[in-house]
Amino acid sequence: MHFLCSVTPSDSVSFSQYVSTAIWNRLVAGLNTQLRSVKQGSIRSTLGPVVSWIKSHGNPQLERHGVRVELGWFQATASGYYQLGIVVAVNENFYKSHHHHEHAPDFGDRSRKNFAVPLLGSKQAIQDQPCTSYGVSRKRLTGGVTGGVINEETLKSLDYKRDYLFPLSLLLRNCRPIGYAETLQLLICIVLVGDFTITLLMLVQYYWISVGAFLAVLLIPPLALLSPFLAGLNALFSRGPKRSSVTRIFTLWNTTSVINIIVAIVYGAMYSGLSSLTVSSAQASNTKSFKGRDDDGWWILPVVLFVVKSLQAGLVNWHIANLEIQDHSLFSPDPDRFWTM
Repeated sequence: MHFLCSVTPSDSVSFSQYVSTAIWNRLVAGLNTQLRSVKQGSIRSTLGPVVSWIKSHGNPQLERHGVRVELGWFQATASGYYQLGIVVAVNENFYKSHHHHEHAPDFGDRSRKNFAVPLLGSKQAIQDQPCTSYGVSRKRLTGGVTGGVINEETLKSLDYKRDYLFPLSLLLRNCRPIGYAETLQLLICIVLVGDFTITLLMLVQYYWISVGAFLAVLLIPPLALLSPFLAGLNALFSRGPKRSSVTRIFTLWNTTSVINIIVAIVYGAMYSGLSSLTVSSAQASNTKSFKGRDDDGWWILPVVLFVVKSLQAGLVNWHIANLEIQDHSLFSPDPDRFWTM
C-alpha cells in the first residue's frame, strides 16, 4: 500500500493562487483511497485504476483552475527502486487570462510528492508525454531528471519483481470498506475463537507425535502461533485513534503464524515419510509413529488452520478498511458526487 503525502497549497504561495486548500485536500484524500489497492506484485494492473481515476475525477476539476496532475516515475533510489509520485503542472496562460496577475508563476511550476514503490526496468517508459492543452514535455514535467509520465500507454512497460515473501503478502491486502462494522467484528470474534481452538488441538497432536515436533511448531518462529489470539482480542476491544494500528499488528501476527503452519506441514510430511520406511521395526518396538497409531490424518488440522487464518485475514482486511475510510463517497464512481463537499 502506498500513500501520497498531503502538502497543502498554502505551503507554496504561487500554487495556492490556483487551487484552494479544500480542493487539494479532497484530491489527496481521493487519491490515497485509490492507492490503497496498489500492490507491489501486480503494479501494472493495480495502477491502472489510479490512472483512470485521475483522468475522470482529478484533472477535470483541477483544469478549471489551470492545474493538471499526472502520475510519474522518477530516478532510482540507492536500493534500485524507482520513485513513484505525481507531477503538478500549472498553466500560466490560464492564470493570466482569469486573474490578470502581474507576477504569475513560471509555466513549469511543479510540485512532486514522492513515495517509494518497487518499479524495475521502466526505462522503456522514458518518452515525451504531452499533456492536453498544456504541452509540457516529459523532461519539463520531471524537472530534467530521469523519469516519465505514467499513462495508459507507458503503464504496460512498467516492470516489477517479487520477493520470496510474496505469498504471505496475499493475506495482507488493502480493500474497500464494506460497512456492516458490528457484524464484521462478530464474525472476526467467532473465527478468532475457532483459530485458537484449532491451534491448541494441533499443538496437542504434535506433542503426541514427539516433543521435538511440538517445540518446532511452537518456536519457529517463537510463539507466533499463539500471539494472534491475544493480538486479536486487543484489536477487537481497543478504542481510540490507534485502533487501526493495533489491528494491523494483529494482521502481522496472523500472517506470521502461517510460517508455523508451514513448519508443521513440513515436519509432519518428513516424519510420516520416515515412519513409513521403518513401520515394521517401529511396530515391533512399540515406538510412536504415524503408521503405528493408524494416524494418517495428521495433515487435517494444519490445513484447516491455514484455511481459517486465510478467512480471518480477509475479514480483518475489511475491518481495517472500515476503520480507516469513514467517508465512502471517496470511492464514488460519479465525479460530481465525489467533489460534493
